[in-house]
Amino acid sequence: MQHDEFVGQVQARARLSSRGAAETAIRASLETLAERIQAPLAENLAAQLPREIGENLRRVAKAPGSPDTGVRMSRQEFFDRVADRAGAHGPKAMHEARCVIEVVGEATEGHVLDHVRQSLDEELARILFAGSEGH
Repeated sequence: MQHDEFVGQVQARARLSSRGAAETAIRASLETLAERIQAPLAENLAAQLPREIGENLRRVAKAPGSPDTGVRMSRQEFFDRVADRAGAHGPKAMHEARCVIEVVGEATEGHVLDHVRQSLDEELARILFAGSEGH
C-alpha cells in the first residue's frame, strides 16, 4: 500500500474532513503505539508500512533514551495520549486509532500485527483492534 492510499483509507474510515486530519490521526496513533510496544517490534512494523507512515513509529522507537521495552499503560492512558497528540476528544481519538490500526493491518504482511496485539494488555488490544466499525 502506498502513502496516499493509506492516508485516504484512514480519512474515509474515520470520516475525517481532510488528509491533514488523517495524517494527524495516523501520527498520534502510531507514535503512541511505538511508546507502548518494544522498539524492535515497532521497527518491524514500520518496515512494512510506507516510509512516511513508518517514520511515526521509528521516530519514537529510536528517540534518544527510549527504552527497548514498551511503556506499560492502561487502555485509558493509551487513548488519552492519542487524544492529546491528535487534539481530539477521547471517543473520537479512540475511533481514529482503531481506523489507523485497521489500515495498518491491511498494509502489512505476515504476523507482525499479531505480535503487536499479543504485546498489548487484553482490554487495550480488544478495543484497538476492533476496527472502524467497532467489531
